[in-house]
Amino acid sequence: MTGSKRIYALDTNVLLHDPTSLFRFEEHDVFIPMTVLEELDEKKKGASEVSRNGRQVSRFLNELIERGNGHGISNGLELTNPQGVTLKRGGAVGRLYFQQRTSNGHGKADNQILSSVIELRDQNPERSVILVTKDINLRIKAKIYGIDAEDYENDRALDDFALLYTGSTELPENFWDKHPEVQSWNERGRTFYKVDRREDEDWYPQQCLFLPGENSVELRVLHVDEQRATLVLLDDHSHSNHSVWGIAARNREQNFALNVLMDPDVDFVTLLGTAGTGKTLLALAAGLAQVMDQQRYREIIMTRATVSVGEDIGFLPGTEEEKMTPWMGALTDNLEVLANPEEGGSWGRQATNDLLASRIKIRSLNFMRGRTFLSRYLIIDEAQNLTPKQMKTLITRAGPGTKIVCLGNVEQIDTPYLTETTSGLTYAVDRFKHWSHSAHITLRRGERSRLADFASEAL
Repeated sequence: MTGSKRIYALDTNVLLHDPTSLFRFEEHDVFIPMTVLEELDEKKKGASEVSRNGRQVSRFLNELIERGNGHGISNGLELTNPQGVTLKRGGAVGRLYFQQRTSNGHGKADNQILSSVIELRDQNPERSVILVTKDINLRIKAKIYGIDAEDYENDRALDDFALLYTGSTELPENFWDKHPEVQSWNERGRTFYKVDRREDEDWYPQQCLFLPGENSVELRVLHVDEQRATLVLLDDHSHSNHSVWGIAARNREQNFALNVLMDPDVDFVTLLGTAGTGKTLLALAAGLAQVMDQQRYREIIMTRATVSVGEDIGFLPGTEEEKMTPWMGALTDNLEVLANPEEGGSWGRQATNDLLASRIKIRSLNFMRGRTFLSRYLIIDEAQNLTPKQMKTLITRAGPGTKIVCLGNVEQIDTPYLTETTSGLTYAVDRFKHWSHSAHITLRRGERSRLADFASEAL
């Protein structure tokens, strides 16, 4: 290994997180310790996403070795690009190196990986050797031994979570004065405006705009280009006459959310917010209104990542739906609010519960691969625990007439190796903000109780 190019040593968790990470280091070289290959072998069995990723890494490695005709492994294999993986810089390709001797089999796997990286550094004193791992403790160990260590950040959606698109913005008080030449018209009971865009108005399709104060107004961007923007006046769902399945918006962000949830032209909605902001309740109310009343969709399908907060309770008996039920406490809690008829007593409530339950299906993420949902209203709860690849797998299940709603709170990520900036939910918000058929709303105000609000701030 000669030259001024850097050498990146990859930990197992990086390859299991993103199998294409082999090809993401541009013109630099990649080194894989023997311990990593042994750990990949242990992870290859099973139907989980980690197991699939482990098998994909093995296929990539085998393909690279076969392309080199089994020769030149000691001199490095050219990291030529597999189909579907694009390098940031065209033409610049690094080489792949393996640890040439078998690990001694003693000690923890992390310590064996560290030992191989220290040996690699000593063999290449003129080159920069960097350990790439998603394990914080291993990065700390590496720093103690004087080894440069980094997190794998190729799939990071943005540098700072505070920069994430919020989906709504406040307009200045003199907004209408700045746009004297406004075209307005009414069509199908809606009020539309066409305005010339100014340089400081960095708007996205389906972004919500609001003008506070006495002349308060709430708008949504329908179409936007470099010169002009078409805006529509939002429906006021805070009034009981415009409630959705009996649910009225309690604040401005909830009204924004109900508007995009009820719009058939918006195929993908992401709702971000802390506990108690009403994400699940709003999504379910809009889903029931469009399935039961408007019959726009056939049924509601609800799923979530099954990551437990405390100790795992082990295997659960029953069908797929019965196994998922303990994870769906948010669904049952919100259904009690939505299925509460004023008349009929306990018999009426039970009948309403049975009717709604028949139109809501609970599905496991593990069985989503290969499926296609036609004319369904799909709710993905706890989406902050999904990786970008898992998010892509779910969203690509959508067939004609299907709407997908992703809910989550990035302050409650329970999946190892995921952070606010690498979560699949953050990734989806950032990548979809330019698409005219998607919308995002960040809900900020909790609506549970004064106890919950105080606990959220004080604890």
